[in-house]
Formats: sequence, structure tokens, C-alpha cells
Amino acid sequence: MKYAIVTGSSKGLGESIAKLFLESGVNVVGLSRSTSDRLSVIAKENNTTFKHVPCDLGKIETLEQICQEITDTVFTEDTTTIYLVNNAGVIDPVKQSIHIQPDELVGHVNVNTIAPMVLTNYLLNQATEKDVPLISVIITSGAAESPMYGWSAYCTTKASMNMYTRTVALEQEELETDNKIIAFSPGVMDTGMQEKIRSSSKSEFVELDTFKGYKENNLLKDTELVGGVLIDILVDDDIQNGKVYYVKNYL
Repeated sequence: MKYAIVTGSSKGLGESIAKLFLESGVNVVGLSRSTSDRLSVIAKENNTTFKHVPCDLGKIETLEQICQEITDTVFTEDTTTIYLVNNAGVIDPVKQSIHIQPDELVGHVNVNTIAPMVLTNYLLNQATEKDVPLISVIITSGAAESPMYGWSAYCTTKASMNMYTRTVALEQEELETDNKIIAFSPGVMDTGMQEKIRSSSKSEFVELDTFKGYKENNLLKDTELVGGVLIDILVDDDIQNGKVYYVKNYL
């Protein structure tokens, strides 16, 4: 029996990844503020299970309790593999760094960096203790490697997660566990985050016209297509620990 834990599972790439897992026979636990009735239907159609755990990843103080609830669900006597997809993320604040308020920065870092680290650390510990392989992925971005005007918070948090991925992978290799952790850069997709980016002001985000052009010229990838690439990578026996995978190398 296999389980997948997907953050931000109610929409966009997260919902597509959860859907594809369910259709491939993997049970899913979805962490998000709102649920997706569609996923419950898909689970029933495929004789799998979908459990929604209400969660605001910006509230770090609640994560320990959520981690315990997840553990009680996914670590069973019949569990053979667990997947963790740290997909949830925020783009705001989109503005010059000199205009970012401390509370905005804290909220952003909580969701994009601290929450995925807490979840991954906790589940790695449990997986090692219970001898069940954990395959974890951080959804990263090209912004992790290229500075963009107005995206100081986003570029920084994504870059930090790439280094976290490589560091944790190094540790797991040294410990000789069966756990794997990778990062996955999905490129530009047709999601709510892209809508939010296009609603920015050009004074705060100078690449605004470029991102509007992605939509106008039909250059935004379908989330299910991108999710399919990720699923193929995660189930591949030759998955490379610590690697940053790029969807552009597959599509």
C-alpha cells in the first residue's frame, strides 16, 4: 500500500498531482485550507482513498499536531512507500524589497520554507524509525537561480529550498537510508499564482509584460501534463537523491 501527502492539494498543480496519484492506485492525504470534492470522487472511482486535512501552512504552531495526524494515517502495517509533495507556496509580496513589511516576510517564509522543512524533517524521522521509504519532493522554481525585480522573497525562499534538498539528500546518503529527496521545477503553468502575478503593478514587478505574454501566447503549461512528469520521476527506481529536476527537460 502506498500513500502520498500533497500540500496545496485543492487547486492547481497540487490538485493535478493528487488526482494522478489516486488514478495510479496511491492513497492521498491532502493538506490545504479548502478541500477538493473532485478528488474524493476520483478516489472512489479508483478504489483509493483521499483524506483532506485542513491546514494553513502559514501557522507554524499547528504543524506538529498536523504531522501527528498524518503519521497516524499513512504509517500502517501494510504501507510500503510514502511520497511527500511539498507543493504549496505563495508569491506575495511582489514588490521592491525596501517596501516589504516584516509581517509579510514572516508569512511568506513560513509557507515557502519553514513549513516544507518541518513536514519533511518530521516524516523523514518517522520513515526511518518505521523502516518505510519516504520519497519527498520540493516544488521549486527557476526563480531560485535567477534574481527577478520585485521577487526578493520568492527567489530567496526557493533558492533556500534547493540547498535544503541537496543538504538533506547528502545526510540520507551518508546514513544509508532508502529515503530520497529531490526538487522539481515545473516552469510556467496556467494556475492561480500566474493570475496573481499578472495582477501585479509594473512598478513593483518589471517583468509583468513578459508574464502577460505567456498567457496571451498560450505558453502556460497544463498542470496535469506537468504533474504527470513529476509522477514519472517519483516512481522511477533510478531517482537521483538531491537532484533538481526541470520539466523543460521532459516536455
